[in-house]
Amino acid sequence: MFICNQCPRKCNIDRDSTFGVCGVGSAYRVARAALHYWEEPCISGEKGSGTVFFSGCGLKCVYCQNFKVSAECFGKEITEDRLIEIFKELEDRGANNINLVSPSHYSVQLAETLSKYKPSVPVVYNTGGYDSVESLRLMDGLVDIYLTDIKYVSPSVSQKYSKAADYFEVCSAAVKEMRRQQEKDVFENGLIKKGMIIRHLVLPGNVSQGMKMLDWVKKNLSTDTYISLMGQYMPCAKADEYPVINRKISQREYDIVLSHAEKLGFENVYIQELASSSEEFVPDFDLSGV
Repeated sequence: MFICNQCPRKCNIDRDSTFGVCGVGSAYRVARAALHYWEEPCISGEKGSGTVFFSGCGLKCVYCQNFKVSAECFGKEITEDRLIEIFKELEDRGANNINLVSPSHYSVQLAETLSKYKPSVPVVYNTGGYDSVESLRLMDGLVDIYLTDIKYVSPSVSQKYSKAADYFEVCSAAVKEMRRQQEKDVFENGLIKKGMIIRHLVLPGNVSQGMKMLDWVKKNLSTDTYISLMGQYMPCAKADEYPVINRKISQREYDIVLSHAEKLGFENVYIQELASSSEEFVPDFDLSGV
């Protein structure tokens, strides 16, 4: 029996026999494991990031470009031993890191697995930011790099687009815990080895969320924090049911958020060309490497 309360949804159900909000059971389900070249330059580098895409998700983002995996839970169930083999295979292929994508609903399991086998390259916890502090504490000493979203600040916006009115309350506490665990950002030869990067996907008609996020980071962390301001949004999944976000962002919208970051004094900011808003950058979820 695996009674699950590890994510903020706190379903309190037995994931050995049924599914919670995340949509998957207690066994690992993976949709893709491969070298990935389209993360931030300090993550992907030239050799690629060893990404493992977990199926399911505790968030319900209506525009998710990985909807097939996150909401429809496409993937293959694998054992812990197979996951460890996948880590080793990616290491053997020269991966700069092992990048756990959407791991939050497997935090308990991953804590056990990483305690048994810690890869020789940095472990990246690539999360939407909807993580309980309790689950993150299980990662202390096991995760080297936190690559986390801060998607929204306003409860009404997070409820509308991710069905989580408490998103920022949860996420802001989670980010502080991530920073506590990884106090300093350590780079070698242009690659991050330890630390934290905060991502924000600029949504059309919602530039205020990015500005408020930057305000919060400056006040609660520092302007030395590494920020990735993403302009890659494109309408996916159920975005056509929400007129405000049923388009790509404009250059003006993106520039407003960039200008606010500059005004606040942020210097470590990754930016994107809006041409990155393209399906060619969405991975093929075909069970590669699984």
